[in-house]
Amino acid sequence: MGAFHTRAPMATRPSHLELGRLGERAALDLYRRRGFEPKAMNWRCRLGELDLVVSDGRTVVFCEVKARRGSAFGGPFEAVHAVKQRKLRALAQAFLVTEGLDPPAVRFDVASVLVHGGVAQVELFEDAF
Repeated sequence: MGAFHTRAPMATRPSHLELGRLGERAALDLYRRRGFEPKAMNWRCRLGELDLVVSDGRTVVFCEVKARRGSAFGGPFEAVHAVKQRKLRALAQAFLVTEGLDPPAVRFDVASVLVHGGVAQVELFEDAF
């Protein structure tokens, strides 16, 4: 685990959508540095959306990315409650079936991203649920 910092190219305060995209890019950068390759970003089906799917060739990781401007209401990772976890598991199953994948291992991570002054700080919770 641990934090990862990346500079975000923005001059103004990001919108909610831009904040989410910034968080996803920062999380993907962290995974790439750790040797993972992207399988999908913002993958959608009738059940909902997966933020980020990466693989190291053996393990497929489904990462829920939560980005916030501050932690006044708790850490971003706290928004991934039991109902959201069940939904993510169903989405992951749909992804694997749709893509015809049967990996030896699957993991669910949460990337908690705080953005301050154009810098995204990523804290990765591996095997979060």
